[in-house]
Amino acid sequence: MATVVAGESSLRRTSLYEAHRAAGARMVPFAGWEMPAQYLGVTEEHLAVRSRVGVFDVSHMGEVRVEGPGALAAVQRLITNDAGRLAVGQGLYTPMCTPSGGIVDDVTVFRVADQVYLVVVNAARRAADLAWIQAHVREIPGATVHDVSDEIALLALQGPGAAALLERLSLGVASLRRFHLRDGVGIAGVRTTVMRTGYTGEDGFEIAVAWDAAPTVWAVLVEAGGADGLQPAGLGARDTLRLEAAFMLYGNDIDEATTPLEAPLGWTVKFDKGDFNGKDALLRQRTQGVARRLVGFEGEERAIPRQHCGIYAAGERVGEVTSGTFAPFLRRPIALGYVPMPFSDVGTAVGIDVRGRSTRAHVVRLPFYRRPMR
Repeated sequence: MATVVAGESSLRRTSLYEAHRAAGARMVPFAGWEMPAQYLGVTEEHLAVRSRVGVFDVSHMGEVRVEGPGALAAVQRLITNDAGRLAVGQGLYTPMCTPSGGIVDDVTVFRVADQVYLVVVNAARRAADLAWIQAHVREIPGATVHDVSDEIALLALQGPGAAALLERLSLGVASLRRFHLRDGVGIAGVRTTVMRTGYTGEDGFEIAVAWDAAPTVWAVLVEAGGADGLQPAGLGARDTLRLEAAFMLYGNDIDEATTPLEAPLGWTVKFDKGDFNGKDALLRQRTQGVARRLVGFEGEERAIPRQHCGIYAAGERVGEVTSGTFAPFLRRPIALGYVPMPFSDVGTAVGIDVRGRSTRAHVVRLPFYRRPMR
């Protein structure tokens, strides 16, 4: 169970809090939690994940189980992607949408048993998503919802060295395919569920473990990864890594005012699978065509674009930055933002207002970074 810290904000702590403090992490509030922002520094942690291996505490994320003979029907109603194609042990990435097509959250869904699905939700959306799922599953006979967020800790082992490191600790796990999970994986005598997923643009794994057992698994990973140059990494590097890979952040790049067709998530919308929340609205939008699109920008100057910076083209403001940073691996400013379709083509020149000064940028193909085939 997460520790609740008395005080003005009543921040919660994961079971790895003491391990973070012992490692010198700078702790910050995030989504109601006290989480590590960085250890050595954002750039050092970012580059460690790109070149070697890093480990993150992502236990603040939420996990919801949908179970019963009606579980598949319930999950299908909730998401735009097609859970009907999942074999046991397989997962997918998907938005959940409102009836108007807006994105409630982007989640990962795994079929963990014949009639059991695990939905992994974003930390900032835990309470809202749980209420949304409960309200809609209630309409489906034979399906029940169980919030298991406080029972499960989640560690993310990411980077080109992640598979070799985990294989030394648990033989056979390196053969796990992308978006598949394996339950009952032993790490230092602790039972875990290992998923080949991540949010960094690198190969890697997310390791689910009983809440109180997480410090043991964390310590084993850190010790075993010492020879590989493993680096604990915080929220700062997690954000710059996901942005280089053009992964969207809920609340910045997607929300209930944006649709999967406006964001580059049209591939997750399976119109032929049957009914789902938002289907009619998204069909209309597909027929009419979207008026705007989320695109990537590369800065031509050293100025760093940040969220809400204005985007200008043809002498007028056409949008604003949703996420922006100086990319530590790519060594250049990058940003995401929605613009009208006439300004969305690759190569389109724009100006981005950074602290009152117009800086040159242009639209580029996403993702900004794609991991090399090793």
